[in-house]
Amino acid sequence: MDVVSRLDPVYIKVASFSDRFVHGHCKLWAVQSFFTRLIVAGSLLIFSLVMACAYSYMFPRIQIPALNDSGSDGKCYVFEGSWIRDDTYPLYNASQCPFAEGGFNCLENGRRDTDYLKWRWKPNDCDVPNFDARRILKKLYGKRVVFVGDSLSRTQWESLICMLMTGVEDKRSVYEVNGNKVTKRIRFLGVYFSSYNLRIDFYRSVFLVQPGPVPKRAPKRVQSTLKLDKMDDISKEWIDSDILIFNSGHWWNPSRGRYFQVSGSLKLGMKINSAFRKALGTWASWAETSINTNRTMIFFRTFESSHWSGRNGDLCKVTQEPSVKTKGRHRSLISDMIIKVVNKMSITVTVLHVTPMGAYRSDAHVGTWSDNPLVPDCSHWCLPGVPDTWNELTFSPFLLENELPLP
Repeated sequence: MDVVSRLDPVYIKVASFSDRFVHGHCKLWAVQSFFTRLIVAGSLLIFSLVMACAYSYMFPRIQIPALNDSGSDGKCYVFEGSWIRDDTYPLYNASQCPFAEGGFNCLENGRRDTDYLKWRWKPNDCDVPNFDARRILKKLYGKRVVFVGDSLSRTQWESLICMLMTGVEDKRSVYEVNGNKVTKRIRFLGVYFSSYNLRIDFYRSVFLVQPGPVPKRAPKRVQSTLKLDKMDDISKEWIDSDILIFNSGHWWNPSRGRYFQVSGSLKLGMKINSAFRKALGTWASWAETSINTNRTMIFFRTFESSHWSGRNGDLCKVTQEPSVKTKGRHRSLISDMIIKVVNKMSITVTVLHVTPMGAYRSDAHVGTWSDNPLVPDCSHWCLPGVPDTWNELTFSPFLLENELPLP
């Protein structure tokens, strides 16, 4: 239930009372003394202050502080930097985390080299605080963190849970709310840290907008549609959250038989990029009208670099060390569209621009070390790995004292 619906009964009662009071006593108000009017005004002011304090107590605002920096403008753009070797990594053992999907546990699946685990992201102009799981758990006490997107979003969700579990003494106090195991196709997974009253949820919504049936009298080549002007039907489940992290992009590619709808009209000639831009606009309008940003912090993660190669882009060669050159992978049209849409929004949304940093990590993909080694994978990441860095950049700033937003 969102904030507005919780307070609706109060607003209705106040409005109803005011209406009866004004209509029944207009003549009396005309002759009231100055002191009586002052008392009424004071009472309304006190009531407003009480309501504001109650709201702040019930729904405290989470803010991410700025990182310490050496830049002249007082800001640090944490997504510009480099990977440096750090032998204190990794931050957890995936084999000891029940929420790390087996297909992403590359060591368990036979990968022998471990150098890919030893890289830390270092921004150019500041330092990222060390990830302190116990302190972050305390900061997140009583909160709800929601991830929405595709399998890359689920990977970040798994990563965060494993990182935070290192700060929990009784591992049995952390469990999936419905007793489900982590699988690729399930639409909802929720993990509860009972000692901290903390929920971390994942919703599978690869397009963010609503899949639709094939319209009547559509050409035979139309096998499925996306309603670009309607949000996914589970979007109402995302609203009641304190931190909301989105991603989308990997499924927005040419797919045989998939077409788009706008206002109930089938758009047979619409290009993928135009469709994605339209869907982002739908998401932005939904966020602006549905999310209470006094309570909820919104993030949108950009496109995650993949390292497919070959003439047809179907070769997957995982290296032992990060690449020296990005070979153009630091840029993404999908990422550019996300940034452009967010910059025009009327509410604050933080873009997690992870595209450039991931472009160097040709060493960190699943490759053939998955639960299906016959199908190479140069899109997903090993765990531990790159998704841990996304979480470090998102959550480690909570450890700082000054509560200022990231630039």
